[in-house]
Amino acid sequence: MGLSFCGNDKDSNAYSVDNGVLDNGCFVDALNLVPHVFLLFITFPILFIGWGSQSSKVQIHHNTWLHFPGHNLRWILTFTLLFVHVCEIAEGIVSNTQMESNHLHLFMPALMGFIAATTSVVYYHNIETANFPKLLLALFIYWILAFITKMIKLWKFAEASLGVQHLRFCITALLVILYGLLMAVEINVIRVRKYVFFANPQRVKPPEDLQDLGVRFLQPFVNLLSKATYWWMNPLIIGAHKRPIELKKIGKLPIAMRALTNYLSLKDAYEEQKQNTDDPEKSPSIWRSMYRAFGRPILLSSTFRFTADLLGFAGPLCISGIVEHLKSTTEIDKSNKTGNMILGVYHMYSTELLQNTYVLAVLLFLALVLQRTFLQASYYVTIETGINLRGALLAMIYNKILRLSTSNMSMGEMTLGQINNLVAIETNQLMWFLFLCPNLWAMPVQIIMGVILLYYLLGNSAIIGAGVILLLAPVQYLIATKLADTQKSTLDYSTDRLKKTTEILKGIKLLKLYAWDNIFCDSVEETREKELTSLKTFALYTSMSIFMNAAIPIAAVLATFVTHAYIEEDRLGPAKAFASLALFHILVTPLFLLSTVVRFAVKALVSVQKLSEFLQSDEIGDDSWRNGEMSMPLETGKKYKYPGDTKAINRKGRFRMDNYEQPMRRQLRPTETEDVAVQVDDGYFTWGSSLSTLSDINIRIPTGQLTMIVGQVGCGKSSLLLAMLGEMQNISGKVSWSKMPDCEIHLDGNISKNRYSVAYAAQKSWLLNATVEDNITFGSPFNKQRYKAVIDACSLQPDIDLLPFGDQTEIGERGINLSGGQRQRICVARALYQNTNMVFLDDPFSALDIHLSDHLMQEGILTFLQDNKRTVVLVTHKLQYLIHADWIIAMKDGSVLREGTLKDIQTHDVELYEHWKTLMNRHDQELEKETELESQTTLERKTLRRAFYSREAKNQIDDEDEEEEVEEDEDDNMSTTTSRRSKIPWRDCWRYLSSGGFLMVFLMVFSKLAKHSVMVAIDYWLAKWTSSNQRNESFANLFANSTNYTENNDGRQNTEHHSYVPVFIILCGAAIALCLITSLTVEFLGVAAATNLHHNLLNKIIHAPIRFFDITPLGQILNRFSADTNIIDQHIPSTLESLTRSTLLCLSAIGVIAFVTPTFLIALVPLAVAFYFIQKYFRVASRDLQDLDDSTQLPLLCHFSETAEGLTTIRAFRHEARFKQRMLELTDTNNTAYLFLSAANRWLEVRTDYLGAMIVLTAAVAAIRSSPQSGLVGLGLTYALTVTNYLNWVVRNLADLEVQMAAVKKVNSFLSTESENYEGSIDVSQVPEDWPQHGEIKIQDLCVRYDPMLKPVLKHVNAHINPGQKVGICGRTGSGKSSLSLAFFNMVDVFEGKIVIDGIDICKLPLHTLRSRLSIILQDPMLFSGSIRLNLDPEHTCTDDRLWEALEIAQLKNMVKALPGGLDAVVTEGGENFSVGQRQLFCLARAFVRKSSILIMDEATASIDMATENILQKVVMTAFADRTVVTIAHRVHTILTADLVIVMKRGSIMENGRPEILMEQEDSMFASFVKADM
Repeated sequence: MGLSFCGNDKDSNAYSVDNGVLDNGCFVDALNLVPHVFLLFITFPILFIGWGSQSSKVQIHHNTWLHFPGHNLRWILTFTLLFVHVCEIAEGIVSNTQMESNHLHLFMPALMGFIAATTSVVYYHNIETANFPKLLLALFIYWILAFITKMIKLWKFAEASLGVQHLRFCITALLVILYGLLMAVEINVIRVRKYVFFANPQRVKPPEDLQDLGVRFLQPFVNLLSKATYWWMNPLIIGAHKRPIELKKIGKLPIAMRALTNYLSLKDAYEEQKQNTDDPEKSPSIWRSMYRAFGRPILLSSTFRFTADLLGFAGPLCISGIVEHLKSTTEIDKSNKTGNMILGVYHMYSTELLQNTYVLAVLLFLALVLQRTFLQASYYVTIETGINLRGALLAMIYNKILRLSTSNMSMGEMTLGQINNLVAIETNQLMWFLFLCPNLWAMPVQIIMGVILLYYLLGNSAIIGAGVILLLAPVQYLIATKLADTQKSTLDYSTDRLKKTTEILKGIKLLKLYAWDNIFCDSVEETREKELTSLKTFALYTSMSIFMNAAIPIAAVLATFVTHAYIEEDRLGPAKAFASLALFHILVTPLFLLSTVVRFAVKALVSVQKLSEFLQSDEIGDDSWRNGEMSMPLETGKKYKYPGDTKAINRKGRFRMDNYEQPMRRQLRPTETEDVAVQVDDGYFTWGSSLSTLSDINIRIPTGQLTMIVGQVGCGKSSLLLAMLGEMQNISGKVSWSKMPDCEIHLDGNISKNRYSVAYAAQKSWLLNATVEDNITFGSPFNKQRYKAVIDACSLQPDIDLLPFGDQTEIGERGINLSGGQRQRICVARALYQNTNMVFLDDPFSALDIHLSDHLMQEGILTFLQDNKRTVVLVTHKLQYLIHADWIIAMKDGSVLREGTLKDIQTHDVELYEHWKTLMNRHDQELEKETELESQTTLERKTLRRAFYSREAKNQIDDEDEEEEVEEDEDDNMSTTTSRRSKIPWRDCWRYLSSGGFLMVFLMVFSKLAKHSVMVAIDYWLAKWTSSNQRNESFANLFANSTNYTENNDGRQNTEHHSYVPVFIILCGAAIALCLITSLTVEFLGVAAATNLHHNLLNKIIHAPIRFFDITPLGQILNRFSADTNIIDQHIPSTLESLTRSTLLCLSAIGVIAFVTPTFLIALVPLAVAFYFIQKYFRVASRDLQDLDDSTQLPLLCHFSETAEGLTTIRAFRHEARFKQRMLELTDTNNTAYLFLSAANRWLEVRTDYLGAMIVLTAAVAAIRSSPQSGLVGLGLTYALTVTNYLNWVVRNLADLEVQMAAVKKVNSFLSTESENYEGSIDVSQVPEDWPQHGEIKIQDLCVRYDPMLKPVLKHVNAHINPGQKVGICGRTGSGKSSLSLAFFNMVDVFEGKIVIDGIDICKLPLHTLRSRLSIILQDPMLFSGSIRLNLDPEHTCTDDRLWEALEIAQLKNMVKALPGGLDAVVTEGGENFSVGQRQLFCLARAFVRKSSILIMDEATASIDMATENILQKVVMTAFADRTVVTIAHRVHTILTADLVIVMKRGSIMENGRPEILMEQEDSMFASFVKADM
């Protein structure tokens, strides 16, 4: 047959136009070609020219992403048009098979139409990006021509009396409608943009977000196709493979998604409800406001979701159609062929097309693609809305925090914990609820639809299957709630365990020196045991949940098919069987998820309850009196440009607030002295209870002078300051602040923002998580001279010099721990630095020693502040400073006792003055004492130096161990930048599995494989069973005439049919049992691994040498015990389970398809390659985005908690707006990371889903071509459908596992640390019970180093100490004194020489024996939480009398007796409930309890006051009279009475001898030390 356009049938007159040109159908079709050809001719040159010029600009600039009006509608219409064209082509080809010769005109125009439509959309996209609308005219003309030609065709069809029942008529009608609509869209663009036919075309600017190049999240701006497939993410995800994604790369959020925008819309909805409610008591409903603000996107998402769910049912129906028509394709009914010949060609009926299996396969493919696209769109919209909601809620909570009344915080109505929970937990709960929210109404609909379809396929037996599912759903819910409860209890135990671990790590030195490490280690293990019990319950419930999930569909299928076999009349055909199987697969997901969604809904209700309570809580009164006018609201939505916050202005350059030399003086007026800054009249203030804390307050604060507030502890001094700041509730009376003079206008013309702000240093120091410099400047512009002056006044320079990065070191909660004094001085420095008229200092001297206090008073307060004539209010206990005060307010019991100058008080209230005088004398005596002591500050600095020395040492020394780790982490930096291979951490996986035990691993692998094999067997059996029915039926039909045969056959068929049932039941039962076994093995493998890993980690770390703790930051070790252990405990098992399940499902599905149609394997190769690349790129990008999300979350949470802690300070400084701005920035950053992460997940899922759809298509086409048994085709297709669901889970779980295995890797890196050598070369039995009896110490040629890599710290030391001698060792810092004391306990590396105690070389002793026979008192007193008894004698070896005796010697007996519980009285963490002196005395008692003949005191008196020190000295002389005591002295006068003095320098002994003799030698070092100390 030749190819000809109109065909050359024998009797046809295809080319004749006798009845008129238009009546020839072939001519009409040819006419239809014209518009398509026209479009292609016009657009191709334009496109090629355009593309040629564009290839130079690789990425078109964002601002070209302007959408012409009707953008989305046009894309949707074009896609519909393409679909209709595909139908038209299919119809043409099928009709063509019915003709004698080939009629090209049946499908050729349709094909051209398809090409033209594709071109039109490409052309449109290019015009849009180039923003050149004039070229759209070509499209406009095309739509008109196509519309006209199709109209002609439709008109001719109508004339020939074709109707809706004919397919070609329907298609043509649809095309007419679509072309018409597209024409309308084009006209609309002309109407709006006026680019032709109008004089002045409209100039359009791109959206504001895109003019700002910082916005990288392009989802709202790209075209519809890119939106649906996340095409715009490609550069980011592929680029991640070369270099990591950083915060810069993800840029800013689009304006519509920023927290501020959403906050405003939520707040408006909330406020509107406030106005609308009649009774003011009722709180506005948060639900309703959320709906008002975010209802629309949720409705949109739900629409997408419904569409996707309905399309989901196309799968099973198409399968049933394909299997049904597979047999009947061969004999097409040719009888009615002639009846359909109209206009000389064949016309199909509409129903006929749907009986063509190939058409069904393509439809199935399209339905899948659409379903997945809609589903991902729905997910994306809900996630975006959820993130927006979270941003809005966070801003709302933050705004409320800034207005919370202080009494709420201090009276404990609102604790920090509650606020943190609101931020970290409740907002996230609501966000998650929004994510899952469309499921609430989509799932019931899906379930009902599914059940109806099942009923239509299977009749009554379907109801039974659905019943099984519904009955088991509540069980699911029950398990889910139980899971949540168990998780809570696990959390409690793990917090407890962490607390204990932290304590051990903090006191590790002491525990080792006393050989108590094992005792404390056991106590942690004990808590861990409880935690593990809880974890086992958790594992049990998790595995039950997984089991239910896997077993329910099997049970349902079993129930349905078995009942169907016995009840129904007709036999089960493969078409129905596999369609219903696919339906059951669809039904499982919503049922499983429903329990989760319901649980989240319940949690969301609770969260909203908490939120609304919080938003209703008390606020502080509006203090507009303080600043004369209004306070700044956040709502204006503009950024407040604070001098410190302006990014545009160079911080250190042009912008100087004032030069420090000439402070802007206010012009003095003659009445200056009478000027009052703050005045309180008849003030009664309260902290929220009805009782007033301050009563009858009448005071004035003179401007520009120093006012001091004094009084006993708790008389209301701090409250008075806060009352003036407006933080307390005012019962009556008023506080008035004077208006400041108007001359304070800045250089830039703004009135200074500092006008009404008060620089305030609170009693409890409050630091930001920021650098030292940021803490001091606190948002003011940086002025070098002023900054330096402030630092000097607070004598912070020496402390800053010690910090690793100077004043750029991060301090605060997450930064470096500073001591109390250092923190306090930084807070004072902050108050001094601010350029405010008022400075309030609340007891700034409390944590400072005397030298610093004096310096601060002189330099800071008197010189720096007073020279500037700033008004200062100072609360203090140091009465010796009263002489400097211009005005004094004396308080007593919440009211003012006296007010006036010191002279006034001296004359009018002699008694008070005398009282002060005696107190001042006492102060002076203390002063003398204090100067003798080494000041507390130098000590603080020393501890700081120690902490850093050890860290620096870590930086200098690369332990081999570490180098190895670094190498593993970054295989050589050069290569990491070029390509970051994402290796799956096989080694860590293996380590993890092997720590779970080989038996469990074997069980898991075996049961998993068995389970999946049985699952495949079930479905295969079903295929055989149903196919056999079909065979028998068709066989029976042949002999329909011989009635007797049919009867016999019926009986035989039933028996055969029933022989299939038992096997089916057995297989299903086995599958259910295996499901249970696999879910249990995986979870308990996880528990076993967690148990072993934690146990090994704890033992390794506790037995590590002390050096390890010096060079490893505590936080890093604790992280292994908290975050990493938590991941290993709870997250890895479920990820592992999910990964193995989804992988095996995909593999078994591909296996089944390949078995049914081997040709499928050829098509599999390209798909597998695509899948490999998708997962490879995704895993790297996902890990980076996950890290970004985690790292941006922490600062946000910290910002909330630090704001809540520093409320009074922030409000006093009037910095609310700056803090709000910071919070919005942090929220937006975190939200950007999260949005990108979820967009990356959508990117992956869309791609894997399309791959899955391709698999279904290839499987279907291959099956139709090779046409095996229809039952097997059904089997193959059902499996192909499941692949689409599981492909993305494989990748997601892989990515998760990779992140989680990092925890195993970190834990393992610690498992390789060396332990101390506990064994020793002498057996314990050889050491005498009472060794050391005498306490004689010989040190012979001793050389000691901390680490084989380091220089020795002691070089060739020789000394001999007789039994019972009292020895003092002194020397400068770093001379090796402490190292010597550690050498006695074998805590350091003794590499030459030896120490012999009572004839035994200590290096040969087992460590435990050695350390348990000596005692030591350390420099920093350390107590553990528990009882006093535990702290004195954790081994429980001593009697109570012995303990009381020890306490009596340490002068603590009376104090302990007074405590509730006596020896069992509680000691809080770190012994905080005792003073430092008392703690040191406890340590003394502890040393005494252990009756050792050698006591070593390491600078034990450095941190205590004189009284305690005297006690100590006495005890040492009396109680330890017969023991050898080695004192390492800091202050030489403590060892003047010693029998022997050893002076050390740089690790060697310079002098030793009796102190008297050394004193007499003029040039001895000892003499010089003593002189310096006097």
